[in-house]
Amino acid sequence: MLLISMLLFSYASSQEKNKVPKNAPLFNQFTYRGDDRIYKENPLQTDEFYNPILQGCYPDPSITRKGNDYYLVNSSFSMFPGVPIFHSNDLVNWKQIGHVLDRTSQLKVENSGISAGIYAPDIKYSAYNDTFYMITTQIAGGIGNMVVKTKDPAKGWSDPIKLLFDGIDPSIFIDDDGKAFILHNDAPAKGKELYQGHRVIKMWDYDLQNDKIIPGTDKIIVDGGTDISQKPIWIEGPHLYKKNGLYYLMCAEGGTGGWHSEVIFVSDSPKGPYVPANNNPILTQRYFPANRTNKVDWAGHADLVEGPDGKYYGVFLAIRPNEKGQVNIGRETFILPVDWTGKYPVFENGLVPLKPKSKMPAGVKNQTGQNGFLPNGNFTFKDNFTSKNLDFRWIGIRGPRENFISTTKNGLTINPFQKSLNATTPTSTLFYRQQHSTFDATVNIKYTPGSEKDMAGLVCYQKETFHYVFGITKKGNDFYLVLARTEDGKTTNIASEKVDVRKPIRLQVEAQGAEYKFNYAVDQNEFKNLGGTVSGDILSTNVAGGFTGSLIGLYATSANDIQL
Repeated sequence: MLLISMLLFSYASSQEKNKVPKNAPLFNQFTYRGDDRIYKENPLQTDEFYNPILQGCYPDPSITRKGNDYYLVNSSFSMFPGVPIFHSNDLVNWKQIGHVLDRTSQLKVENSGISAGIYAPDIKYSAYNDTFYMITTQIAGGIGNMVVKTKDPAKGWSDPIKLLFDGIDPSIFIDDDGKAFILHNDAPAKGKELYQGHRVIKMWDYDLQNDKIIPGTDKIIVDGGTDISQKPIWIEGPHLYKKNGLYYLMCAEGGTGGWHSEVIFVSDSPKGPYVPANNNPILTQRYFPANRTNKVDWAGHADLVEGPDGKYYGVFLAIRPNEKGQVNIGRETFILPVDWTGKYPVFENGLVPLKPKSKMPAGVKNQTGQNGFLPNGNFTFKDNFTSKNLDFRWIGIRGPRENFISTTKNGLTINPFQKSLNATTPTSTLFYRQQHSTFDATVNIKYTPGSEKDMAGLVCYQKETFHYVFGITKKGNDFYLVLARTEDGKTTNIASEKVDVRKPIRLQVEAQGAEYKFNYAVDQNEFKNLGGTVSGDILSTNVAGGFTGSLIGLYATSANDIQL
């Protein structure tokens, strides 16, 4: 009887948690439209595709291959679900097949800042045991370095296996004979740090059968970087490859900002010693004028794979700052062919200013934006939220989307949490990545707030302490549309205006580089601006700090702290 009572109580609690209040906001007809000048001025020829291949906040790419199937993953920090995973057969046309970490048993980010959580995932397929591995650092929930695995990336991944070592950016290498190793960035031994940013690459033997490092086998294989006498900083993101009987260690060096680069070492043995190539770096954008047009910068943190044409390719992160040098879009995923006809691999055109277009691999047709493949360049994304399954591009922060959303034949409802956008706990906000410098995003909202504590609308979010809120709330017997700016945790009301919530309302944000505007329309009338032109500076990592790009969110709260 006690067990039955407990089960009934648990069911009732679950139902209460997911119960949607009568005045929950209803969103539909979301449209995001990119309109960047660079794509209009550089139309594609039939044998070309655009870089980046993943626009918006998709940093730290890692790639692997099984037969003709390629899989790519990215860092996701405190986004939920975590580690987006993409599939391709040709390295140009990509479909998102889900997320590696899609359960709370895998992802413990509920109390994390936006730039904590999942760092630098590495994905590897091992032909030795026909298994995929994803190894990463989870800076949250007491997890640390961890690995998950699967036989089929499209059918879900195991729960995390903790790996008991310090440092970040782990990767796994499994040799032809089944011997396995873990590599990662770490601090020098205590008392051995020679300068700020001095790091090392460490290697462990790995017990593949029991999924654990072998204690006492750790060894520093790179100290400082390619030349420690030059005080190189932040050697990290290691990947190990075997080609022609030699072992190649590729790492990022210089930090993930303006001095970022990719460097290569070689050895006769997986444990070294590793000798740097004499032509390092093999990829960087650090040597070019700061005011160059169509600037791409911060290139590095790369991974290599053999393409379908037998040629090697490298995926890597880079940024495309706006006209004021602000990094609102975040770090994106690029790809370049790699010349490995000599002893060392070199990124083709990776040591000259990066171009917006690349040549297609031989025999490949560009299908981006068609047949279910992700779009590229300037495109429009529309979602009426009437499908049974939410598009993978929609994410939550710190917790599952399913905890606060419901899709109906009329659109998407959000069950508002008693948390505002400033919280470092899960908020009831559904996010889409900003993918262009020039864009507009529009959504219809039907909403009648019950009190001044209720608010729902559209947000532009860099982190919990830097964002814009453009939402509907109540004061007295009247309803208001409010635009508020939060910078370093301090909120300023920019503008407000009474609105008639009995009529359908459209909300819109539009941006041209560093300038943003928030507009609204009531009852199918023309858009009106609220608050004038505002600066997008707080949506840039240059101002807000951290590692993520700007997100556009559909937001609801029953703990509104923006006062009129």
